Amino acid sequence: MLGREDMFQDIELHDLLKRQKEGSIALVDVRSPQEFAEFHIPGSINIPVFNNEERAEVGTIYKQISPEAAKEKGLEIFSAKLPQFIAEFQSLGKEKVVYCWRGGMRSKTAATVVDLMGQQISRLNGGIRSYRKWVVNKLEQKQFSPKMYVLNGYTGSGKTILLHRLKQLGYPVLDLEGLAKHRGSIFGQIGLNPNNQKTFESLLVQEMERYNQMPFILLEGESKRIGKATLPLFLHEEKEASMQLFIHLPLEKRIQNILREYNPEEHQAQVIEAFQRIQKHIHTPVAKQIADDIEQGNFSSAIALLLEYYYDPRYEHTLHHYPGDKQIHIHANDLDEALNAVVSFIRQEEHTNIKL
Repeated sequence: MLGREDMFQDIELHDLLKRQKEGSIALVDVRSPQEFAEFHIPGSINIPVFNNEERAEVGTIYKQISPEAAKEKGLEIFSAKLPQFIAEFQSLGKEKVVYCWRGGMRSKTAATVVDLMGQQISRLNGGIRSYRKWVVNKLEQKQFSPKMYVLNGYTGSGKTILLHRLKQLGYPVLDLEGLAKHRGSIFGQIGLNPNNQKTFESLLVQEMERYNQMPFILLEGESKRIGKATLPLFLHEEKEASMQLFIHLPLEKRIQNILREYNPEEHQAQVIEAFQRIQKHIHTPVAKQIADDIEQGNFSSAIALLLEYYYDPRYEHTLHHYPGDKQIHIHANDLDEALNAVVSFIRQEEHTNIKL
């Protein structure tokens, strides 16, 4: 069976990315679920040759006995699951491309058995390692040409909501928090499962490729670190040097936005844990009141105190980092007004640029 490896073809990464963009292939990661969860090519699905335990068992045999014994054990494990494995591939419909870590035995075996069943399949040359090298190379090139408009402002000003609404209107948006799966604050991972650095960079590069020819892009004012992920230095510096649109909303609207976004009543334990990491930076009587409010479910009161004694002073400190000619302040009664003001600014700015 394994003598028919020439029946399927290897595909190079640039061809894979092109065809994936066209939607003409189903991309399958045949590594273990744990490897897939840690990092995978966006848009791929996981049909593993070995599950986590099986991979560990084969690896142990490889190290402690011999490669030949590991191959025999791997074949025994894989043979038992062949019918289900092939059925999962058949359910995908379109042409398949498989990959593993280096384009080695697992993807070779998967491609061979699927090919023998008469299904059209290719294997990614170099595996996911070739994709990771491509991501790193793209970031090292530091090439991202769109002008940036950065939504900034006090915590709770609805910057993320505004970005989502702007994207719905067809504007180019780079959602850094969405790529990191983290809201960028000490409470930012509540209700989320943050992405690691490799996954963040992978998603970021794909978005940069998507928007690189656009005249401008909108993004949110973020620190260099967002949860588990760190922005590339060149992108962070360019963002900090760009036009900052500071959104100002009434305090009660900000509190409503935070309650809607974080749903603290559903994640009370996580809110308590996050607050414990910052309470030493807040005046003791105020910190005790916030802790009591969270314990008792008085989240509006807790948020108001957090804004007044922790977040707003930090924001006012960072405000001075930006030159006056890079600041546009938008005062609005609600998010609808803020959205209209942002759209008006962009239209006027881009109209001026076209005339120039």
